[in-house]
Amino acid sequence: MSTPPPRRPPIKDPRAVPVAGTDAHLPAIAREHLTADWLRQRFLHAPDAALAPEIPGDGGQFAGRAPTPAAVLVPLVQRPEGLNVLLTQRASHLRDHAGQVSFPGGRAEPEDGSPERTALRESEEEIGLDESLVELIGQLPIYRTITAYEVTPVVGLVRPDFSLRLDAFEVAEAFEVPLAFLMNPAHHQRHEFEYEVPGDEGPLKGRRQFLSMPWTGPGLAMSNADPDVGLSASTPKEFFIWGATAAMLRNLYRFLQA
Repeated sequence: MSTPPPRRPPIKDPRAVPVAGTDAHLPAIAREHLTADWLRQRFLHAPDAALAPEIPGDGGQFAGRAPTPAAVLVPLVQRPEGLNVLLTQRASHLRDHAGQVSFPGGRAEPEDGSPERTALRESEEEIGLDESLVELIGQLPIYRTITAYEVTPVVGLVRPDFSLRLDAFEVAEAFEVPLAFLMNPAHHQRHEFEYEVPGDEGPLKGRRQFLSMPWTGPGLAMSNADPDVGLSASTPKEFFIWGATAAMLRNLYRFLQA
């Protein structure tokens, strides 16, 4: 029986991976472009240069896996002080992406019929977000994960008078980050490391890179998914945004900047 070829190693502790630098040399998106009206027009009349993602995916896929369609909602909450991005922190007991920051969303179901329907359904199931409070304004390019998910980010404007109901099995906490913070590349940290995995036909060597956008602030709501956290939702803490979520936010930056 042949031995499976070696795979690149998973990143178990992204905070421990050295920061190679930031993109502070790139311009931040102007605040006048981070408004609901400007974004509506951008998605209606996006230039061709904005449609190509800077980061199309994780950089590889496991062999033999058929593509699986999925969608996430990129919820932009319309606060008086400006737009905020609503994010979740996944429960620590989950098999996949435990404890990671993510957009609400998931695998498409046959009855969904569209990425928009998938994103809205999953958001209602995961965090109790009422779809009647969401105005969908467009999509970002598909992001392909190493596990063969083809994720469509669906962007929506969210009225601020929502209430959340977190699914305790999947979601530990929900929080908001100012869109202006995330659209400033000075806050985009680049991590990289080299790896070597032994194999029957020689080691697999390579270099992995990823972005992070750490944010410190209060949460909005907590479930009982991680009862050992010992913090209230309003307690300021660091949320480590990285991986696919950070990559899709970077693609939003490119979409707005191009």
